Amino acid sequence: MTFDYLIPTKILFGAGKLNQLAEEKLPGTKALIVISAGTSMRKHGYLQRLEKLLEQQGIHSVVYDKILPNPIKEHVMEGAALAKENSCDFVIGLGGGSSIDAAKSIAVMAVNPGDYWDYIGSGSGKGEPVENGALPIVAITTTAGTGTEADPWTVITNGDEKIGFGDPAFTFPVLSVVDPELMLSVPPQLTAFQGFDALFHSVEGYIANIATPMSDIYALESIRLIAEYLPTAVADGTNIEAREKVALANTLSGMVESTSCCISEHSLEHAMSGRHPELPHGAGLIMLSEAYLSHFADKIPEKYKAMAQAMGGTDFVEELVKLQEKCGVRELKMSDYGITENELEAIAENARDTMGFLFELDPVQITPAETVHILQAAYR
Repeated sequence: MTFDYLIPTKILFGAGKLNQLAEEKLPGTKALIVISAGTSMRKHGYLQRLEKLLEQQGIHSVVYDKILPNPIKEHVMEGAALAKENSCDFVIGLGGGSSIDAAKSIAVMAVNPGDYWDYIGSGSGKGEPVENGALPIVAITTTAGTGTEADPWTVITNGDEKIGFGDPAFTFPVLSVVDPELMLSVPPQLTAFQGFDALFHSVEGYIANIATPMSDIYALESIRLIAEYLPTAVADGTNIEAREKVALANTLSGMVESTSCCISEHSLEHAMSGRHPELPHGAGLIMLSEAYLSHFADKIPEKYKAMAQAMGGTDFVEELVKLQEKCGVRELKMSDYGITENELEAIAENARDTMGFLFELDPVQITPAETVHILQAAYR
């Protein structure tokens, strides 16, 4: 048995931990704060709180507030230009996974020349080396979904290509804040979508062919916590214990991503939401999950038995369906987001063209024909 282990991020976890930024050592003196184009960060006072906490340390800040739910390359370049123009020496991602992912990519382009897609190694990207690393990154998550506060990965869309990127040498956050009090305002459906995203990070990382003993520990505990507490967090968003447990599951799922990896379910969803950016990532994963995960059930039975036990049952796929029903997301349809049966083959092809490297990490290799069959089985 051999494995490498690296998670260099300092994590401040727990209710009220945002306040610790008033005295926590930060990696610079002028921050670019990256938030979404929505209103929630200002409406709930999170941005204002962060700005005041930075001011207490004498740190100036500039805000970039255009990030979309599926962040796009154009905004990465705009944010990087703003960081350069204002001589920012670190970047803070405040919000959900999209804001933090965008912050990571902006941090790269703030110190490197050319276009962001020059450094993307698949699809139409040029795969050039990142010579100058990135500005230091601070992640403050207000959702429990992507685990990006504990991993080096970022996902950005360019046209219909939605591709992951990152380098453990420079895109890990140096500091992350996971404060469940910032998650109390997330509405029920988004809570469910985000929670299932974290679940699938852990499930995929657990069954990936590069899983390690460390990633297995994180994955099974994350799966257990989500199965037990996500329905409560969806039903009662003010339940701080449920929010805290789901937040922990999410951070653990990021640690899974740092010690194992996603597999081709994520490639397929990226192809879906790359073509249909209005589709929330977690919703797309839910739509795929029963058909996709059923495909491997008889091929790695011991893994599936362990995941079922973590969820309190004996059949993992059955427990997955039950959890979807408890969280009110069982009836999601691809067709509701404009996806047609006629484009399923194109989605399968896009998945392999843009994020084909994740197919190599599947527990058992799936053929292009099987990929289309999975999409067809999931379609409604």
